[in-house]
Amino acid sequence: MVEDFAARGWVRFAFDRALAAWAAHARRDARRAARDPDLAQWHVCAGTWFIGVGALGNDARGRVGGSGPLTGPAVDFIASRIAPIPRLHRAQVSAVYPGYPRPREGESCAAFRYRVRRDGAHLDGLKRCSRGRGRRIAEPHAFILGLPLTRADPGAAPLVVWEASHVIMGRALRGALNGCDPAEWGRVDLSEAYQNARRDVFETCARVPLHAVPGEAVVLHRHTLHGIAPWADGARAPPDGRVIVYFRPPMPGGAAGWLTAP
Repeated sequence: MVEDFAARGWVRFAFDRALAAWAAHARRDARRAARDPDLAQWHVCAGTWFIGVGALGNDARGRVGGSGPLTGPAVDFIASRIAPIPRLHRAQVSAVYPGYPRPREGESCAAFRYRVRRDGAHLDGLKRCSRGRGRRIAEPHAFILGLPLTRADPGAAPLVVWEASHVIMGRALRGALNGCDPAEWGRVDLSEAYQNARRDVFETCARVPLHAVPGEAVVLHRHTLHGIAPWADGARAPPDGRVIVYFRPPMPGGAAGWLTAP
């Protein structure tokens, strides 16, 4: 599977004892974050999703709640195959609960239907412009590292990816920017190219739920289309919910590096 990363756009790593110990420390801190009234704005979709951006209390080496630095096969893979591990930002704590999804505050009916039918599939790095509906490269990152913190059933709102979608998405976005000054790439509206490429992905790429447990890890290519599946009837998880923390460090070279690096 590791050797297939370039073609698939994702790889899942088997259980690692040291990472499982790290996850136990991180889970306690994630629980603290989800209960912190100062982070209440991250509880959305009628309380069925805690987005938790920057909510984990880790340091720049990934230490959290008395753990050691973040290590393991996934970290080694990233360092050798994708990019050097930088000083780490505070990770996102994505906790999902039974009943997900419910409409998000201010979400249109069409947007909610997309969340249900297409798992809210999106490409990290592209953000809606502050005015209008355009999308631009706003948060270019080097990779996505997902680390499960709780043991939940496979149907408990797993991470979902579209296999090989990174090839289609990257090619479409580079084509849309062909002839533009790279210094301006972060200011170009990519909505049409993004939506057309996303449609191609849904028609041609396999949808793959990536269930994982503490001690395992998932690495996604930065252009991989991904989302969260609805919580299946009867799926079970602990009271903390289905919790995954995500690291998405910045891409060296900004928008140009995000688009053109392998």
